[in-house]
Amino acid sequence: MRKFMNAIGLWFFAATTLMAQNQDYSKVEIKVTKVAGTVYMLQGAGGNIAASIGEDGIVVVDDQFAPLAAKIEAALRGVTDKPVRFIINTHYHIDHTGGNAWFQKQAPIIAHDNVRKRLEQGSVAGNGSTKDVQAPASGDALPILTFDHDVTVHLNGEDIRALHFPSGHTDGDSIIFFLKSNVVHMGDDFVTYGFPFVDLESGGSVQGMITATDEVAAALPPDAKVIPGHGPLSSLDELRQFTKMLKDTQRLVQAGIKQGKSLEQMQKENILGPWQKYSGEFVTSEQWLITLYNDLTGNKSGELIKHN
Repeated sequence: MRKFMNAIGLWFFAATTLMAQNQDYSKVEIKVTKVAGTVYMLQGAGGNIAASIGEDGIVVVDDQFAPLAAKIEAALRGVTDKPVRFIINTHYHIDHTGGNAWFQKQAPIIAHDNVRKRLEQGSVAGNGSTKDVQAPASGDALPILTFDHDVTVHLNGEDIRALHFPSGHTDGDSIIFFLKSNVVHMGDDFVTYGFPFVDLESGGSVQGMITATDEVAAALPPDAKVIPGHGPLSSLDELRQFTKMLKDTQRLVQAGIKQGKSLEQMQKENILGPWQKYSGEFVTSEQWLITLYNDLTGNKSGELIKHN
């Protein structure tokens, strides 16, 4: 049963990656939404983009897939003719960094130290039962400004702070605060598609994600606008609901482990049934159970599938 579930998860993760690679990007449209203050949100395919736009220029957070870079630039030009001044990566995954080479011709990319390392070396993404290889990035796609804890960009009358939260979605996560506009970009430490993908192979952990979302919710005023890594513009209440789901499901699986239950037993008992509404096309309830179990037990088994 265990091998069967791992095979199902591995197939699904691989299929999702291939669909992203084979998508017809010519049909993708970039939607631009004014969030608050200087901040706009851009949605297309891949992770959400945030942009501070003002008299000093543009600060872009994440840049989706490479084939969309020209469309993203055109969408920005629909708002302003000011230049791009900086790009910030929230983490290394290709759906957030694919446009790096394009945009770094215009402005430097900023990211946490581990983002540059994983982009430069290539990395394996996985939750313990599913794995996928992201090939090394070209030199012109690598962040040329990196930091360990935090960095702040002061443009457009805005204090744009990138703060590292270790071991959440990955080991290189940054959450981006637009302090004067009262907006936060969560990267993939918060998503709205359901159960999240926690990249255990790249240093991520469920507890790290809980810590990040808890600390952000506690630090911001109640009316702050929240840009998730994927999904529609959200509120702090929605962020708190997401955190509660993480805590409740982690606590339940931890209790099962302490009782000596195997993963297969918990699967048969459908212990995550009360959270079925979070089961999505990308991460099902069974996959989330495997993620929690692997995270709590330190298991990283699973065959490696490489995609060229």
